[in-house]
Amino acid sequence: MSPTDASTDAVSAASTDVGTGACPDAGEDSAAQGIGRGSDNEDTLNLRLPDELVLLFEEERSGADTATATVDAAARHGHGHGQRSWSDSTAPRASRTPGGDDLLDGVADWGPIVTPAGVFQLVPVSVERDLDLICRWMNDPAVAAFWELAGPQNVTEYHLRPQLAGDGRSFPCLGVLDGSPMSYWEIYRADLDPLARHYPVRPHDTGIHLLIGAVTDRGRGLGSTLLRAVADLVLDRRPACARVIAEPDLRNIPSVTAFLSAGFRFSAEVDLPAKRAALMIRERSLRDLL
Repeated sequence: MSPTDASTDAVSAASTDVGTGACPDAGEDSAAQGIGRGSDNEDTLNLRLPDELVLLFEEERSGADTATATVDAAARHGHGHGQRSWSDSTAPRASRTPGGDDLLDGVADWGPIVTPAGVFQLVPVSVERDLDLICRWMNDPAVAAFWELAGPQNVTEYHLRPQLAGDGRSFPCLGVLDGSPMSYWEIYRADLDPLARHYPVRPHDTGIHLLIGAVTDRGRGLGSTLLRAVADLVLDRRPACARVIAEPDLRNIPSVTAFLSAGFRFSAEVDLPAKRAALMIRERSLRDLL
């Protein structure tokens, strides 16, 4: 999922490929689920739980409250842009483990933050509300070159639904800036993702994928600004996480540059099943230095 660039982003955004831990269960047909598209879209690591715990997990998830994703920036700043309101919509909270711990510490509840670009919030994706918008973004040639999710709506839907129905290892969100949805994000547990097979993983490593939607939002540093803001948000909201990880395609120079401008450092080149990637890391210990 911008030398300070957001061209970085869509080109790159694209680059911040998908292939998150949002993959379907190992038993499902990967072609039917859109697996293998984008970055490293393999099945999520097959961590088996006892049947009793799985049952408890399902009971808890079915009874979980829905969270209201509140984006009040439009009201505060008067920016409606004629868009449908994303401020009063509801979406499910991130799934929780049988022990009751959210794998991503409640992304749905992280709330709005103030950035140099405006008030920004990660709003959980609703397929019913957002599919058309995300599909249009995925069919932008600059995005499709890296995400590889172009095509009819069912292609995008097959990518989204396994994440939304999964155990919370990957959480798809819209990025809403001053009341308007303008980007697509996946926040995922890199330590529980197939990516973990390809680099020296640490517990609670958290990954980011980004796609900047509108062409007018690219090429002006917006991608770098939001990448820095969201990486810092991850570190602030996830105390156990010491590193934010990204793996853009090495060919996507604008994306790699955007991550560097956002305070990530280049760690290594990594051969993933679908691409050769630049492993980018933003460390808690260096966040005030880079």
